[in-house]
Amino acid sequence: MNVKENLSGFALLGAAVILGSFALEPAIFFRLLIGLGLGYALTRSSLGFAGSVNRAYRAGSTRLMRALMLMFVATAIASVAFLYNNNPLELGLWINPINAGLLLGGLMFGFGMSFASCCASGVLTYFSSSLTRPAIILFSFGLGVFLGFPLQAEESWIRDSWFSTTTYEGKGVYLPDLFAGGPMDGYFGAILLTVLFAAIVIWLAHRYEHSRRQKDTFIGVAAEKEQLESKPSNLGEHPFFSAETYEALFIKRWSMTTGVAVIVVLFTLLMGVTGSGWGASTPFGLWFGRLLIAVGVEPAAIAAFTLRPEAAFTMPFFSHSVSVQNVGIILGSVVSLLLAGRFFNGISRMRLGGSEAAMLVVAGLAMGFGTRLANGCNVGALFTPIANFSLSGWVFLVVMVLGGILGNWLSKQMKNA
Repeated sequence: MNVKENLSGFALLGAAVILGSFALEPAIFFRLLIGLGLGYALTRSSLGFAGSVNRAYRAGSTRLMRALMLMFVATAIASVAFLYNNNPLELGLWINPINAGLLLGGLMFGFGMSFASCCASGVLTYFSSSLTRPAIILFSFGLGVFLGFPLQAEESWIRDSWFSTTTYEGKGVYLPDLFAGGPMDGYFGAILLTVLFAAIVIWLAHRYEHSRRQKDTFIGVAAEKEQLESKPSNLGEHPFFSAETYEALFIKRWSMTTGVAVIVVLFTLLMGVTGSGWGASTPFGLWFGRLLIAVGVEPAAIAAFTLRPEAAFTMPFFSHSVSVQNVGIILGSVVSLLLAGRFFNGISRMRLGGSEAAMLVVAGLAMGFGTRLANGCNVGALFTPIANFSLSGWVFLVVMVLGGILGNWLSKQMKNA
């Protein structure tokens, strides 16, 4: 145990909570708490949306993909508690359009995700184990989002949906509408369809992993092996104030199941309190706009280019709820590693070669720009829409995986060249 490092984790957590409770509005302070929880859970359980494709392609393991499917189903079922007997139009549901923008944006996002080895929420937790790489990705991701703002605001091939249902006419397919008049006002059928889609993905994932094992190309993932080999802790065997108890509470990696359960609870709380789901990518573009203002660009010029209100770039930073939530994710991840004594040992400040840096820039741009075409990232176009019963989330999953496969294949060819 590194006592100083561990204590710094408690100090950081305490400072974030105490200062946030006094300095932030209650609704925004709640977002900070949700962000802290998400960052901690993602890091402690080694969960990440990008890894679902990258681990499968590079190591043959589909455990993460299967865990995400269970998370999607559980969150969708939990969300019914807030949707049932309420008008969905009065809630901030993420029913995204199905169009060319979704297809192209999903492909671009998956492609960039494979090179960067992280996504929008992933780059926030990435800062806890590296500095240079996520800094490059964050900058280029923000640039991509910023450049995509005007297209997202105006282009019909991004805004209008090829298919839609009655509740969200012209905007997207809301699965309960497909079962209108059925049990629970269509939500029962929507849950069954969500379970079916997830079951298909899980079956395909099992088949793929079985094939890799038969071909002896299965490598596995170190973090997953650690989770599988870890035995359940019996806190009653040791005194409360002991190294063994501390290890069980703060050091030992959570299983994927535990991580999924915590994220489902946090997402459900977010839906219940705010009426909206989890988003992460838009603030990256707003942060880039703030950077331009800091170097002398007029806010009016930025607003004119992005077709967004000037106030979005000039409002106090800690008045923007999703920006604060994103900061919370970074802090929660750092707290997790500090408490576990993994922060200073794992952090890297290594220099990058020119070609690798260029690949990260391309990856960040592709992901950032792709989020504007698809109207979200892995949380805004995949997780939240699926949890909100939007068919667009499942379409995004398919094209994101295809983009990830293409990016991983191209990366492999470049390394072998």
